[in-house]
Amino acid sequence: MTALYDDLAAQWWRPRGAFAALHWLAKARAALIPTARRPGAVLVDLGCGGGLLAPHISGKGYLHVGVDLSREGPRLAAAHGVKAVQGDVLAVPLRPGCADVVVLGEVLEHLADLPRAVEAACRLLRPGGLLVLDTLADTALSRFLAITVAERLPGVPRGVHDPALLVDRDLLVRECARHGVRLRLRGIRPAVLDLLAWVAGARDAVRMVRVPTTAVLFQGTGTKENQWRQ
Repeated sequence: MTALYDDLAAQWWRPRGAFAALHWLAKARAALIPTARRPGAVLVDLGCGGGLLAPHISGKGYLHVGVDLSREGPRLAAAHGVKAVQGDVLAVPLRPGCADVVVLGEVLEHLADLPRAVEAACRLLRPGGLLVLDTLADTALSRFLAITVAERLPGVPRGVHDPALLVDRDLLVRECARHGVRLRLRGIRPAVLDLLAWVAGARDAVRMVRVPTTAVLFQGTGTKENQWRQ
């Protein structure tokens, strides 16, 4: 999978390229991140890819640190102001408790060990720090819409998602709680009229809107308990 992202590296910053939907999601994800509460605040972006989150949080006061397993992703992210390193999100080369915010954007559905990924992310959070994520649910509806349908849209690469790795929401919430983060979930989807206009070539961006179900695409936020110890 890492090789696929390296092969498509030139697509990262094209608004109508192979990673167009990741641009839409990055903007929606950034809306969940508050302005930094202290000087020197750190945001760790796990699976940062080409750094698509960067322009949406550039004025929020964080040192934006990115970690990505691909070769080209960190290089591109660094060109957009991210302090990016090549590394495995399951063994992050950063000290525990270093982050005010940890972001897992469209990452968990690519990992075979969900509990380990959650532990790694929560370990980086300082007490009171915020976890922000978005991912795909392990449901038949999600497999149909996010893989069968979405991977047939113009320009979308095939085989990006493995149906076996979609995320069990109950397990995700339980694992976060084990590490001191009470995670709240909310469903989102592309705005239908925006998406139709995008497919027709009439617009370059699609808004993400809230929906009452988390059965396909969802976001999660949670704060690490102040009394939690690493």
